[in-house]
Amino acid sequence: MIVFLKDMILHTDMWLTNIMASYGLWVYVLMFLVLFCETGLVITPFLPGDSLIFAAGALATTTAGFTTSHMSLWVLVILVPVAAIVGDAVNFEIGKKFGEKILNRFEGKLINRKHIEETESFFDRHGGKTILLARFVPFIRTFAPFVAGIGKMHYPRFARFNIVGGLLWSWIFLFLGFFFGKIPFVQNHFELVIPAIILISVVPMIVKLVQSRLKARRAAAQQVSDAD
Repeated sequence: MIVFLKDMILHTDMWLTNIMASYGLWVYVLMFLVLFCETGLVITPFLPGDSLIFAAGALATTTAGFTTSHMSLWVLVILVPVAAIVGDAVNFEIGKKFGEKILNRFEGKLINRKHIEETESFFDRHGGKTILLARFVPFIRTFAPFVAGIGKMHYPRFARFNIVGGLLWSWIFLFLGFFFGKIPFVQNHFELVIPAIILISVVPMIVKLVQSRLKARRAAAQQVSDAD
């Protein structure tokens, strides 16, 4: 399974091409299901959302109609964010209604408590913005709406961050793939491009994390100074 997932993530373009050649329009259904499950089911954070969207963009064309070698950009512009937004909404409701029961039942088996704790830590530092920022971090984006549901986050507030985050994540990776995925170097080194894109996408969150920690240290130092 690990070997299969690794190959699927690093060679998603080939995987999608084979699916299109064999099953035609069903490739859209499969894409929706993969993205929905990655964002909507807390037990499937390992699915390759980033690479799948980028590869779909690389294989997309603005030409009307469907071929066995290309996908419709206009269909993807709608399908991808809908899958991401609906997935997070479902994950939120699962966390809200069944979160503690699921943790007690599957912790250490299908759910890693460390990922839950990391997500809770993000919420402590960034609040509702975690829903938006976490979109760009694998695993964290799957647990963020689940943790928000467990914490009974106000749904209208969650929905705003969910919609904005879903649109940004989907369209950024989709259009990165559309504009850069057709470059010969990218096509020939796809297994190197995907990790690089994921790394670049999390840089803003890393910067934000460092800034928050530095601010907390300065505040602690100031308290000690005032006490003296």
